Formats: sequence, C-alpha cells, structure tokens
Amino acid sequence: MVKKQLKKWLKIEIAADAELMDALGNFLTETGARGVFQETLEPQSNGDFPEPPGEDVIQAYFPQDARTAKKITAVQNYLDSLVQIFPDYTKPSLKTEIISDPNWGEEWKKYFKPVRVSNNIIVKPTWERYSPSSRDIVIEIDPGMAFGTGQHASTRMCIQAVEDIILKNRLIKNWKVLDVGCGTGILGITAAKLGAQDVIGVDTDKKAVEIARENAAINQVNDCIKFINRDVKTLSDPCNLIIANLTAKLLSEPSRTFDKRSTARKRRANRRTQPF
Repeated sequence: MVKKQLKKWLKIEIAADAELMDALGNFLTETGARGVFQETLEPQSNGDFPEPPGEDVIQAYFPQDARTAKKITAVQNYLDSLVQIFPDYTKPSLKTEIISDPNWGEEWKKYFKPVRVSNNIIVKPTWERYSPSSRDIVIEIDPGMAFGTGQHASTRMCIQAVEDIILKNRLIKNWKVLDVGCGTGILGITAAKLGAQDVIGVDTDKKAVEIARENAAINQVNDCIKFINRDVKTLSDPCNLIIANLTAKLLSEPSRTFDKRSTARKRRANRRTQPF
C-alpha cells in the first residue's frame, strides 16, 4: 500500500507589538492564509520587578506552491512598511518554515479560549468551561476547518455591530437576517441569540455549512436559522440585515448583484404607480 504523501505548508510566524496584530492578521488573511492564529507571550515575573509586557505572536499557514517565495517577499515588504509608518514600535521579526500537513482540528484548540467580544456576548469553544453571569449570552462554537471564532478583529466588530443594531433598533419587530459567507455560523447564530426570528446563512464551502449547522444545533437555534450551500447571488429572499465578514474583493461582486436587483424592484414599483 502506497503511503499518502502529506501536503506541504508554508508557516509564517511574526512577533510584534500587540497594537500591530490586527493589521497583520488582516494582511495575512487577504494574502491568502488558510489559517491565522494569534497568541500573547506572557512576561516572566522576577520577584517584585516584573518584566515589560511580552510581544504577541501571529502564525499564518499558506499552501506551499510556486508562489511561496513571492508570498514571503510580500510579507517582508509589508513588515518593512510598518516600520516606516510606526517607527516607535519594535521592528517585527519574521520566521518561516515548510511543514507537513498539521492536524488543523487540534491546532485550533490551542488558541481558542472563551472570550468576551461585546457587552453581552461571550464566545466559547465547546470543549472549554465558562460560568456565565445573568446578562451573558454565550455562543458555543466548534470551528473545525471553518473561519469564525470571535478571535479575529473583523469577527468581533461584526458581532458588536449586530448586537448594537438588533438591541437598539426597536422599530423592526421581525428581523430577517442574511449571513453571507457564514463559516462556522457564528454571526448568524449571534443574530438568532439576540432575537432575530429568521436567519439564513450561505457559504460556497460545503464543509463550512455542515459545521455551521452543527453549531446551530449546539446553540439550540435550529428553529429560526437555516444554513445552505449556495452562491448568495442565487438568493432572492427579502431581508433587513445583511452580515458579510468578507474581504473587499469577495464583497464587490454580490453587492453589485444586490444593487441591480434593488434597481429592478424600484423600476417595477415605479411602473406600477405610474398614472394611465
């Protein structure tokens, strides 16, 4: 029996000041990283004189291919630009290595801990314990291979925005939510937990949809949420809140589609209201 050859990956590790982590995470994701993990190195205490705060470390994984060298160069150029823009920060250090296919499901668990992402919402992995207060809304996530754990800055910002919109807007009594590129389902589940009555999550990744459905069951919101493996451009259901935690490139095409549909509906409405 021929042993299956493990896929090779480029692992990029950057140590930098904590203030640069969000920018680095966004850049690595948009450059094509399949996984981005961040950890904080705790300072060591030396008696009554603790060491200064340690650096944060971010790791990113890219498939090894013919563009590997260009990706490393692009990351180095980006780090050089950060040094010029923020001269007061410590210069980020870069390490790279080629590794065999890691066990991604287990790798996630090293970095995913319960985190408060907004005033009321706690995101926790299913394998961690957490004792909520009376006001806490706890969302349990088992990410598997899908994106969305509440750790990334854009996910946190989306959760905070959804909480702010749904809880403060009392004029809308029946929230119909569309989660585009649902990943783990965390944003759609958040909307459901906050009271949205009708939530649809779509993703072109079949595995992500399976994971999102499992997470919906874990959070007991199956009655008001549906995850489907489709292109968002095929949907026509009306909604009053769209959540899309995607890069600008991925957002541009469906937004044009929705604009065309909105224009078409307005034209049909105008034709119906024209006097004869």
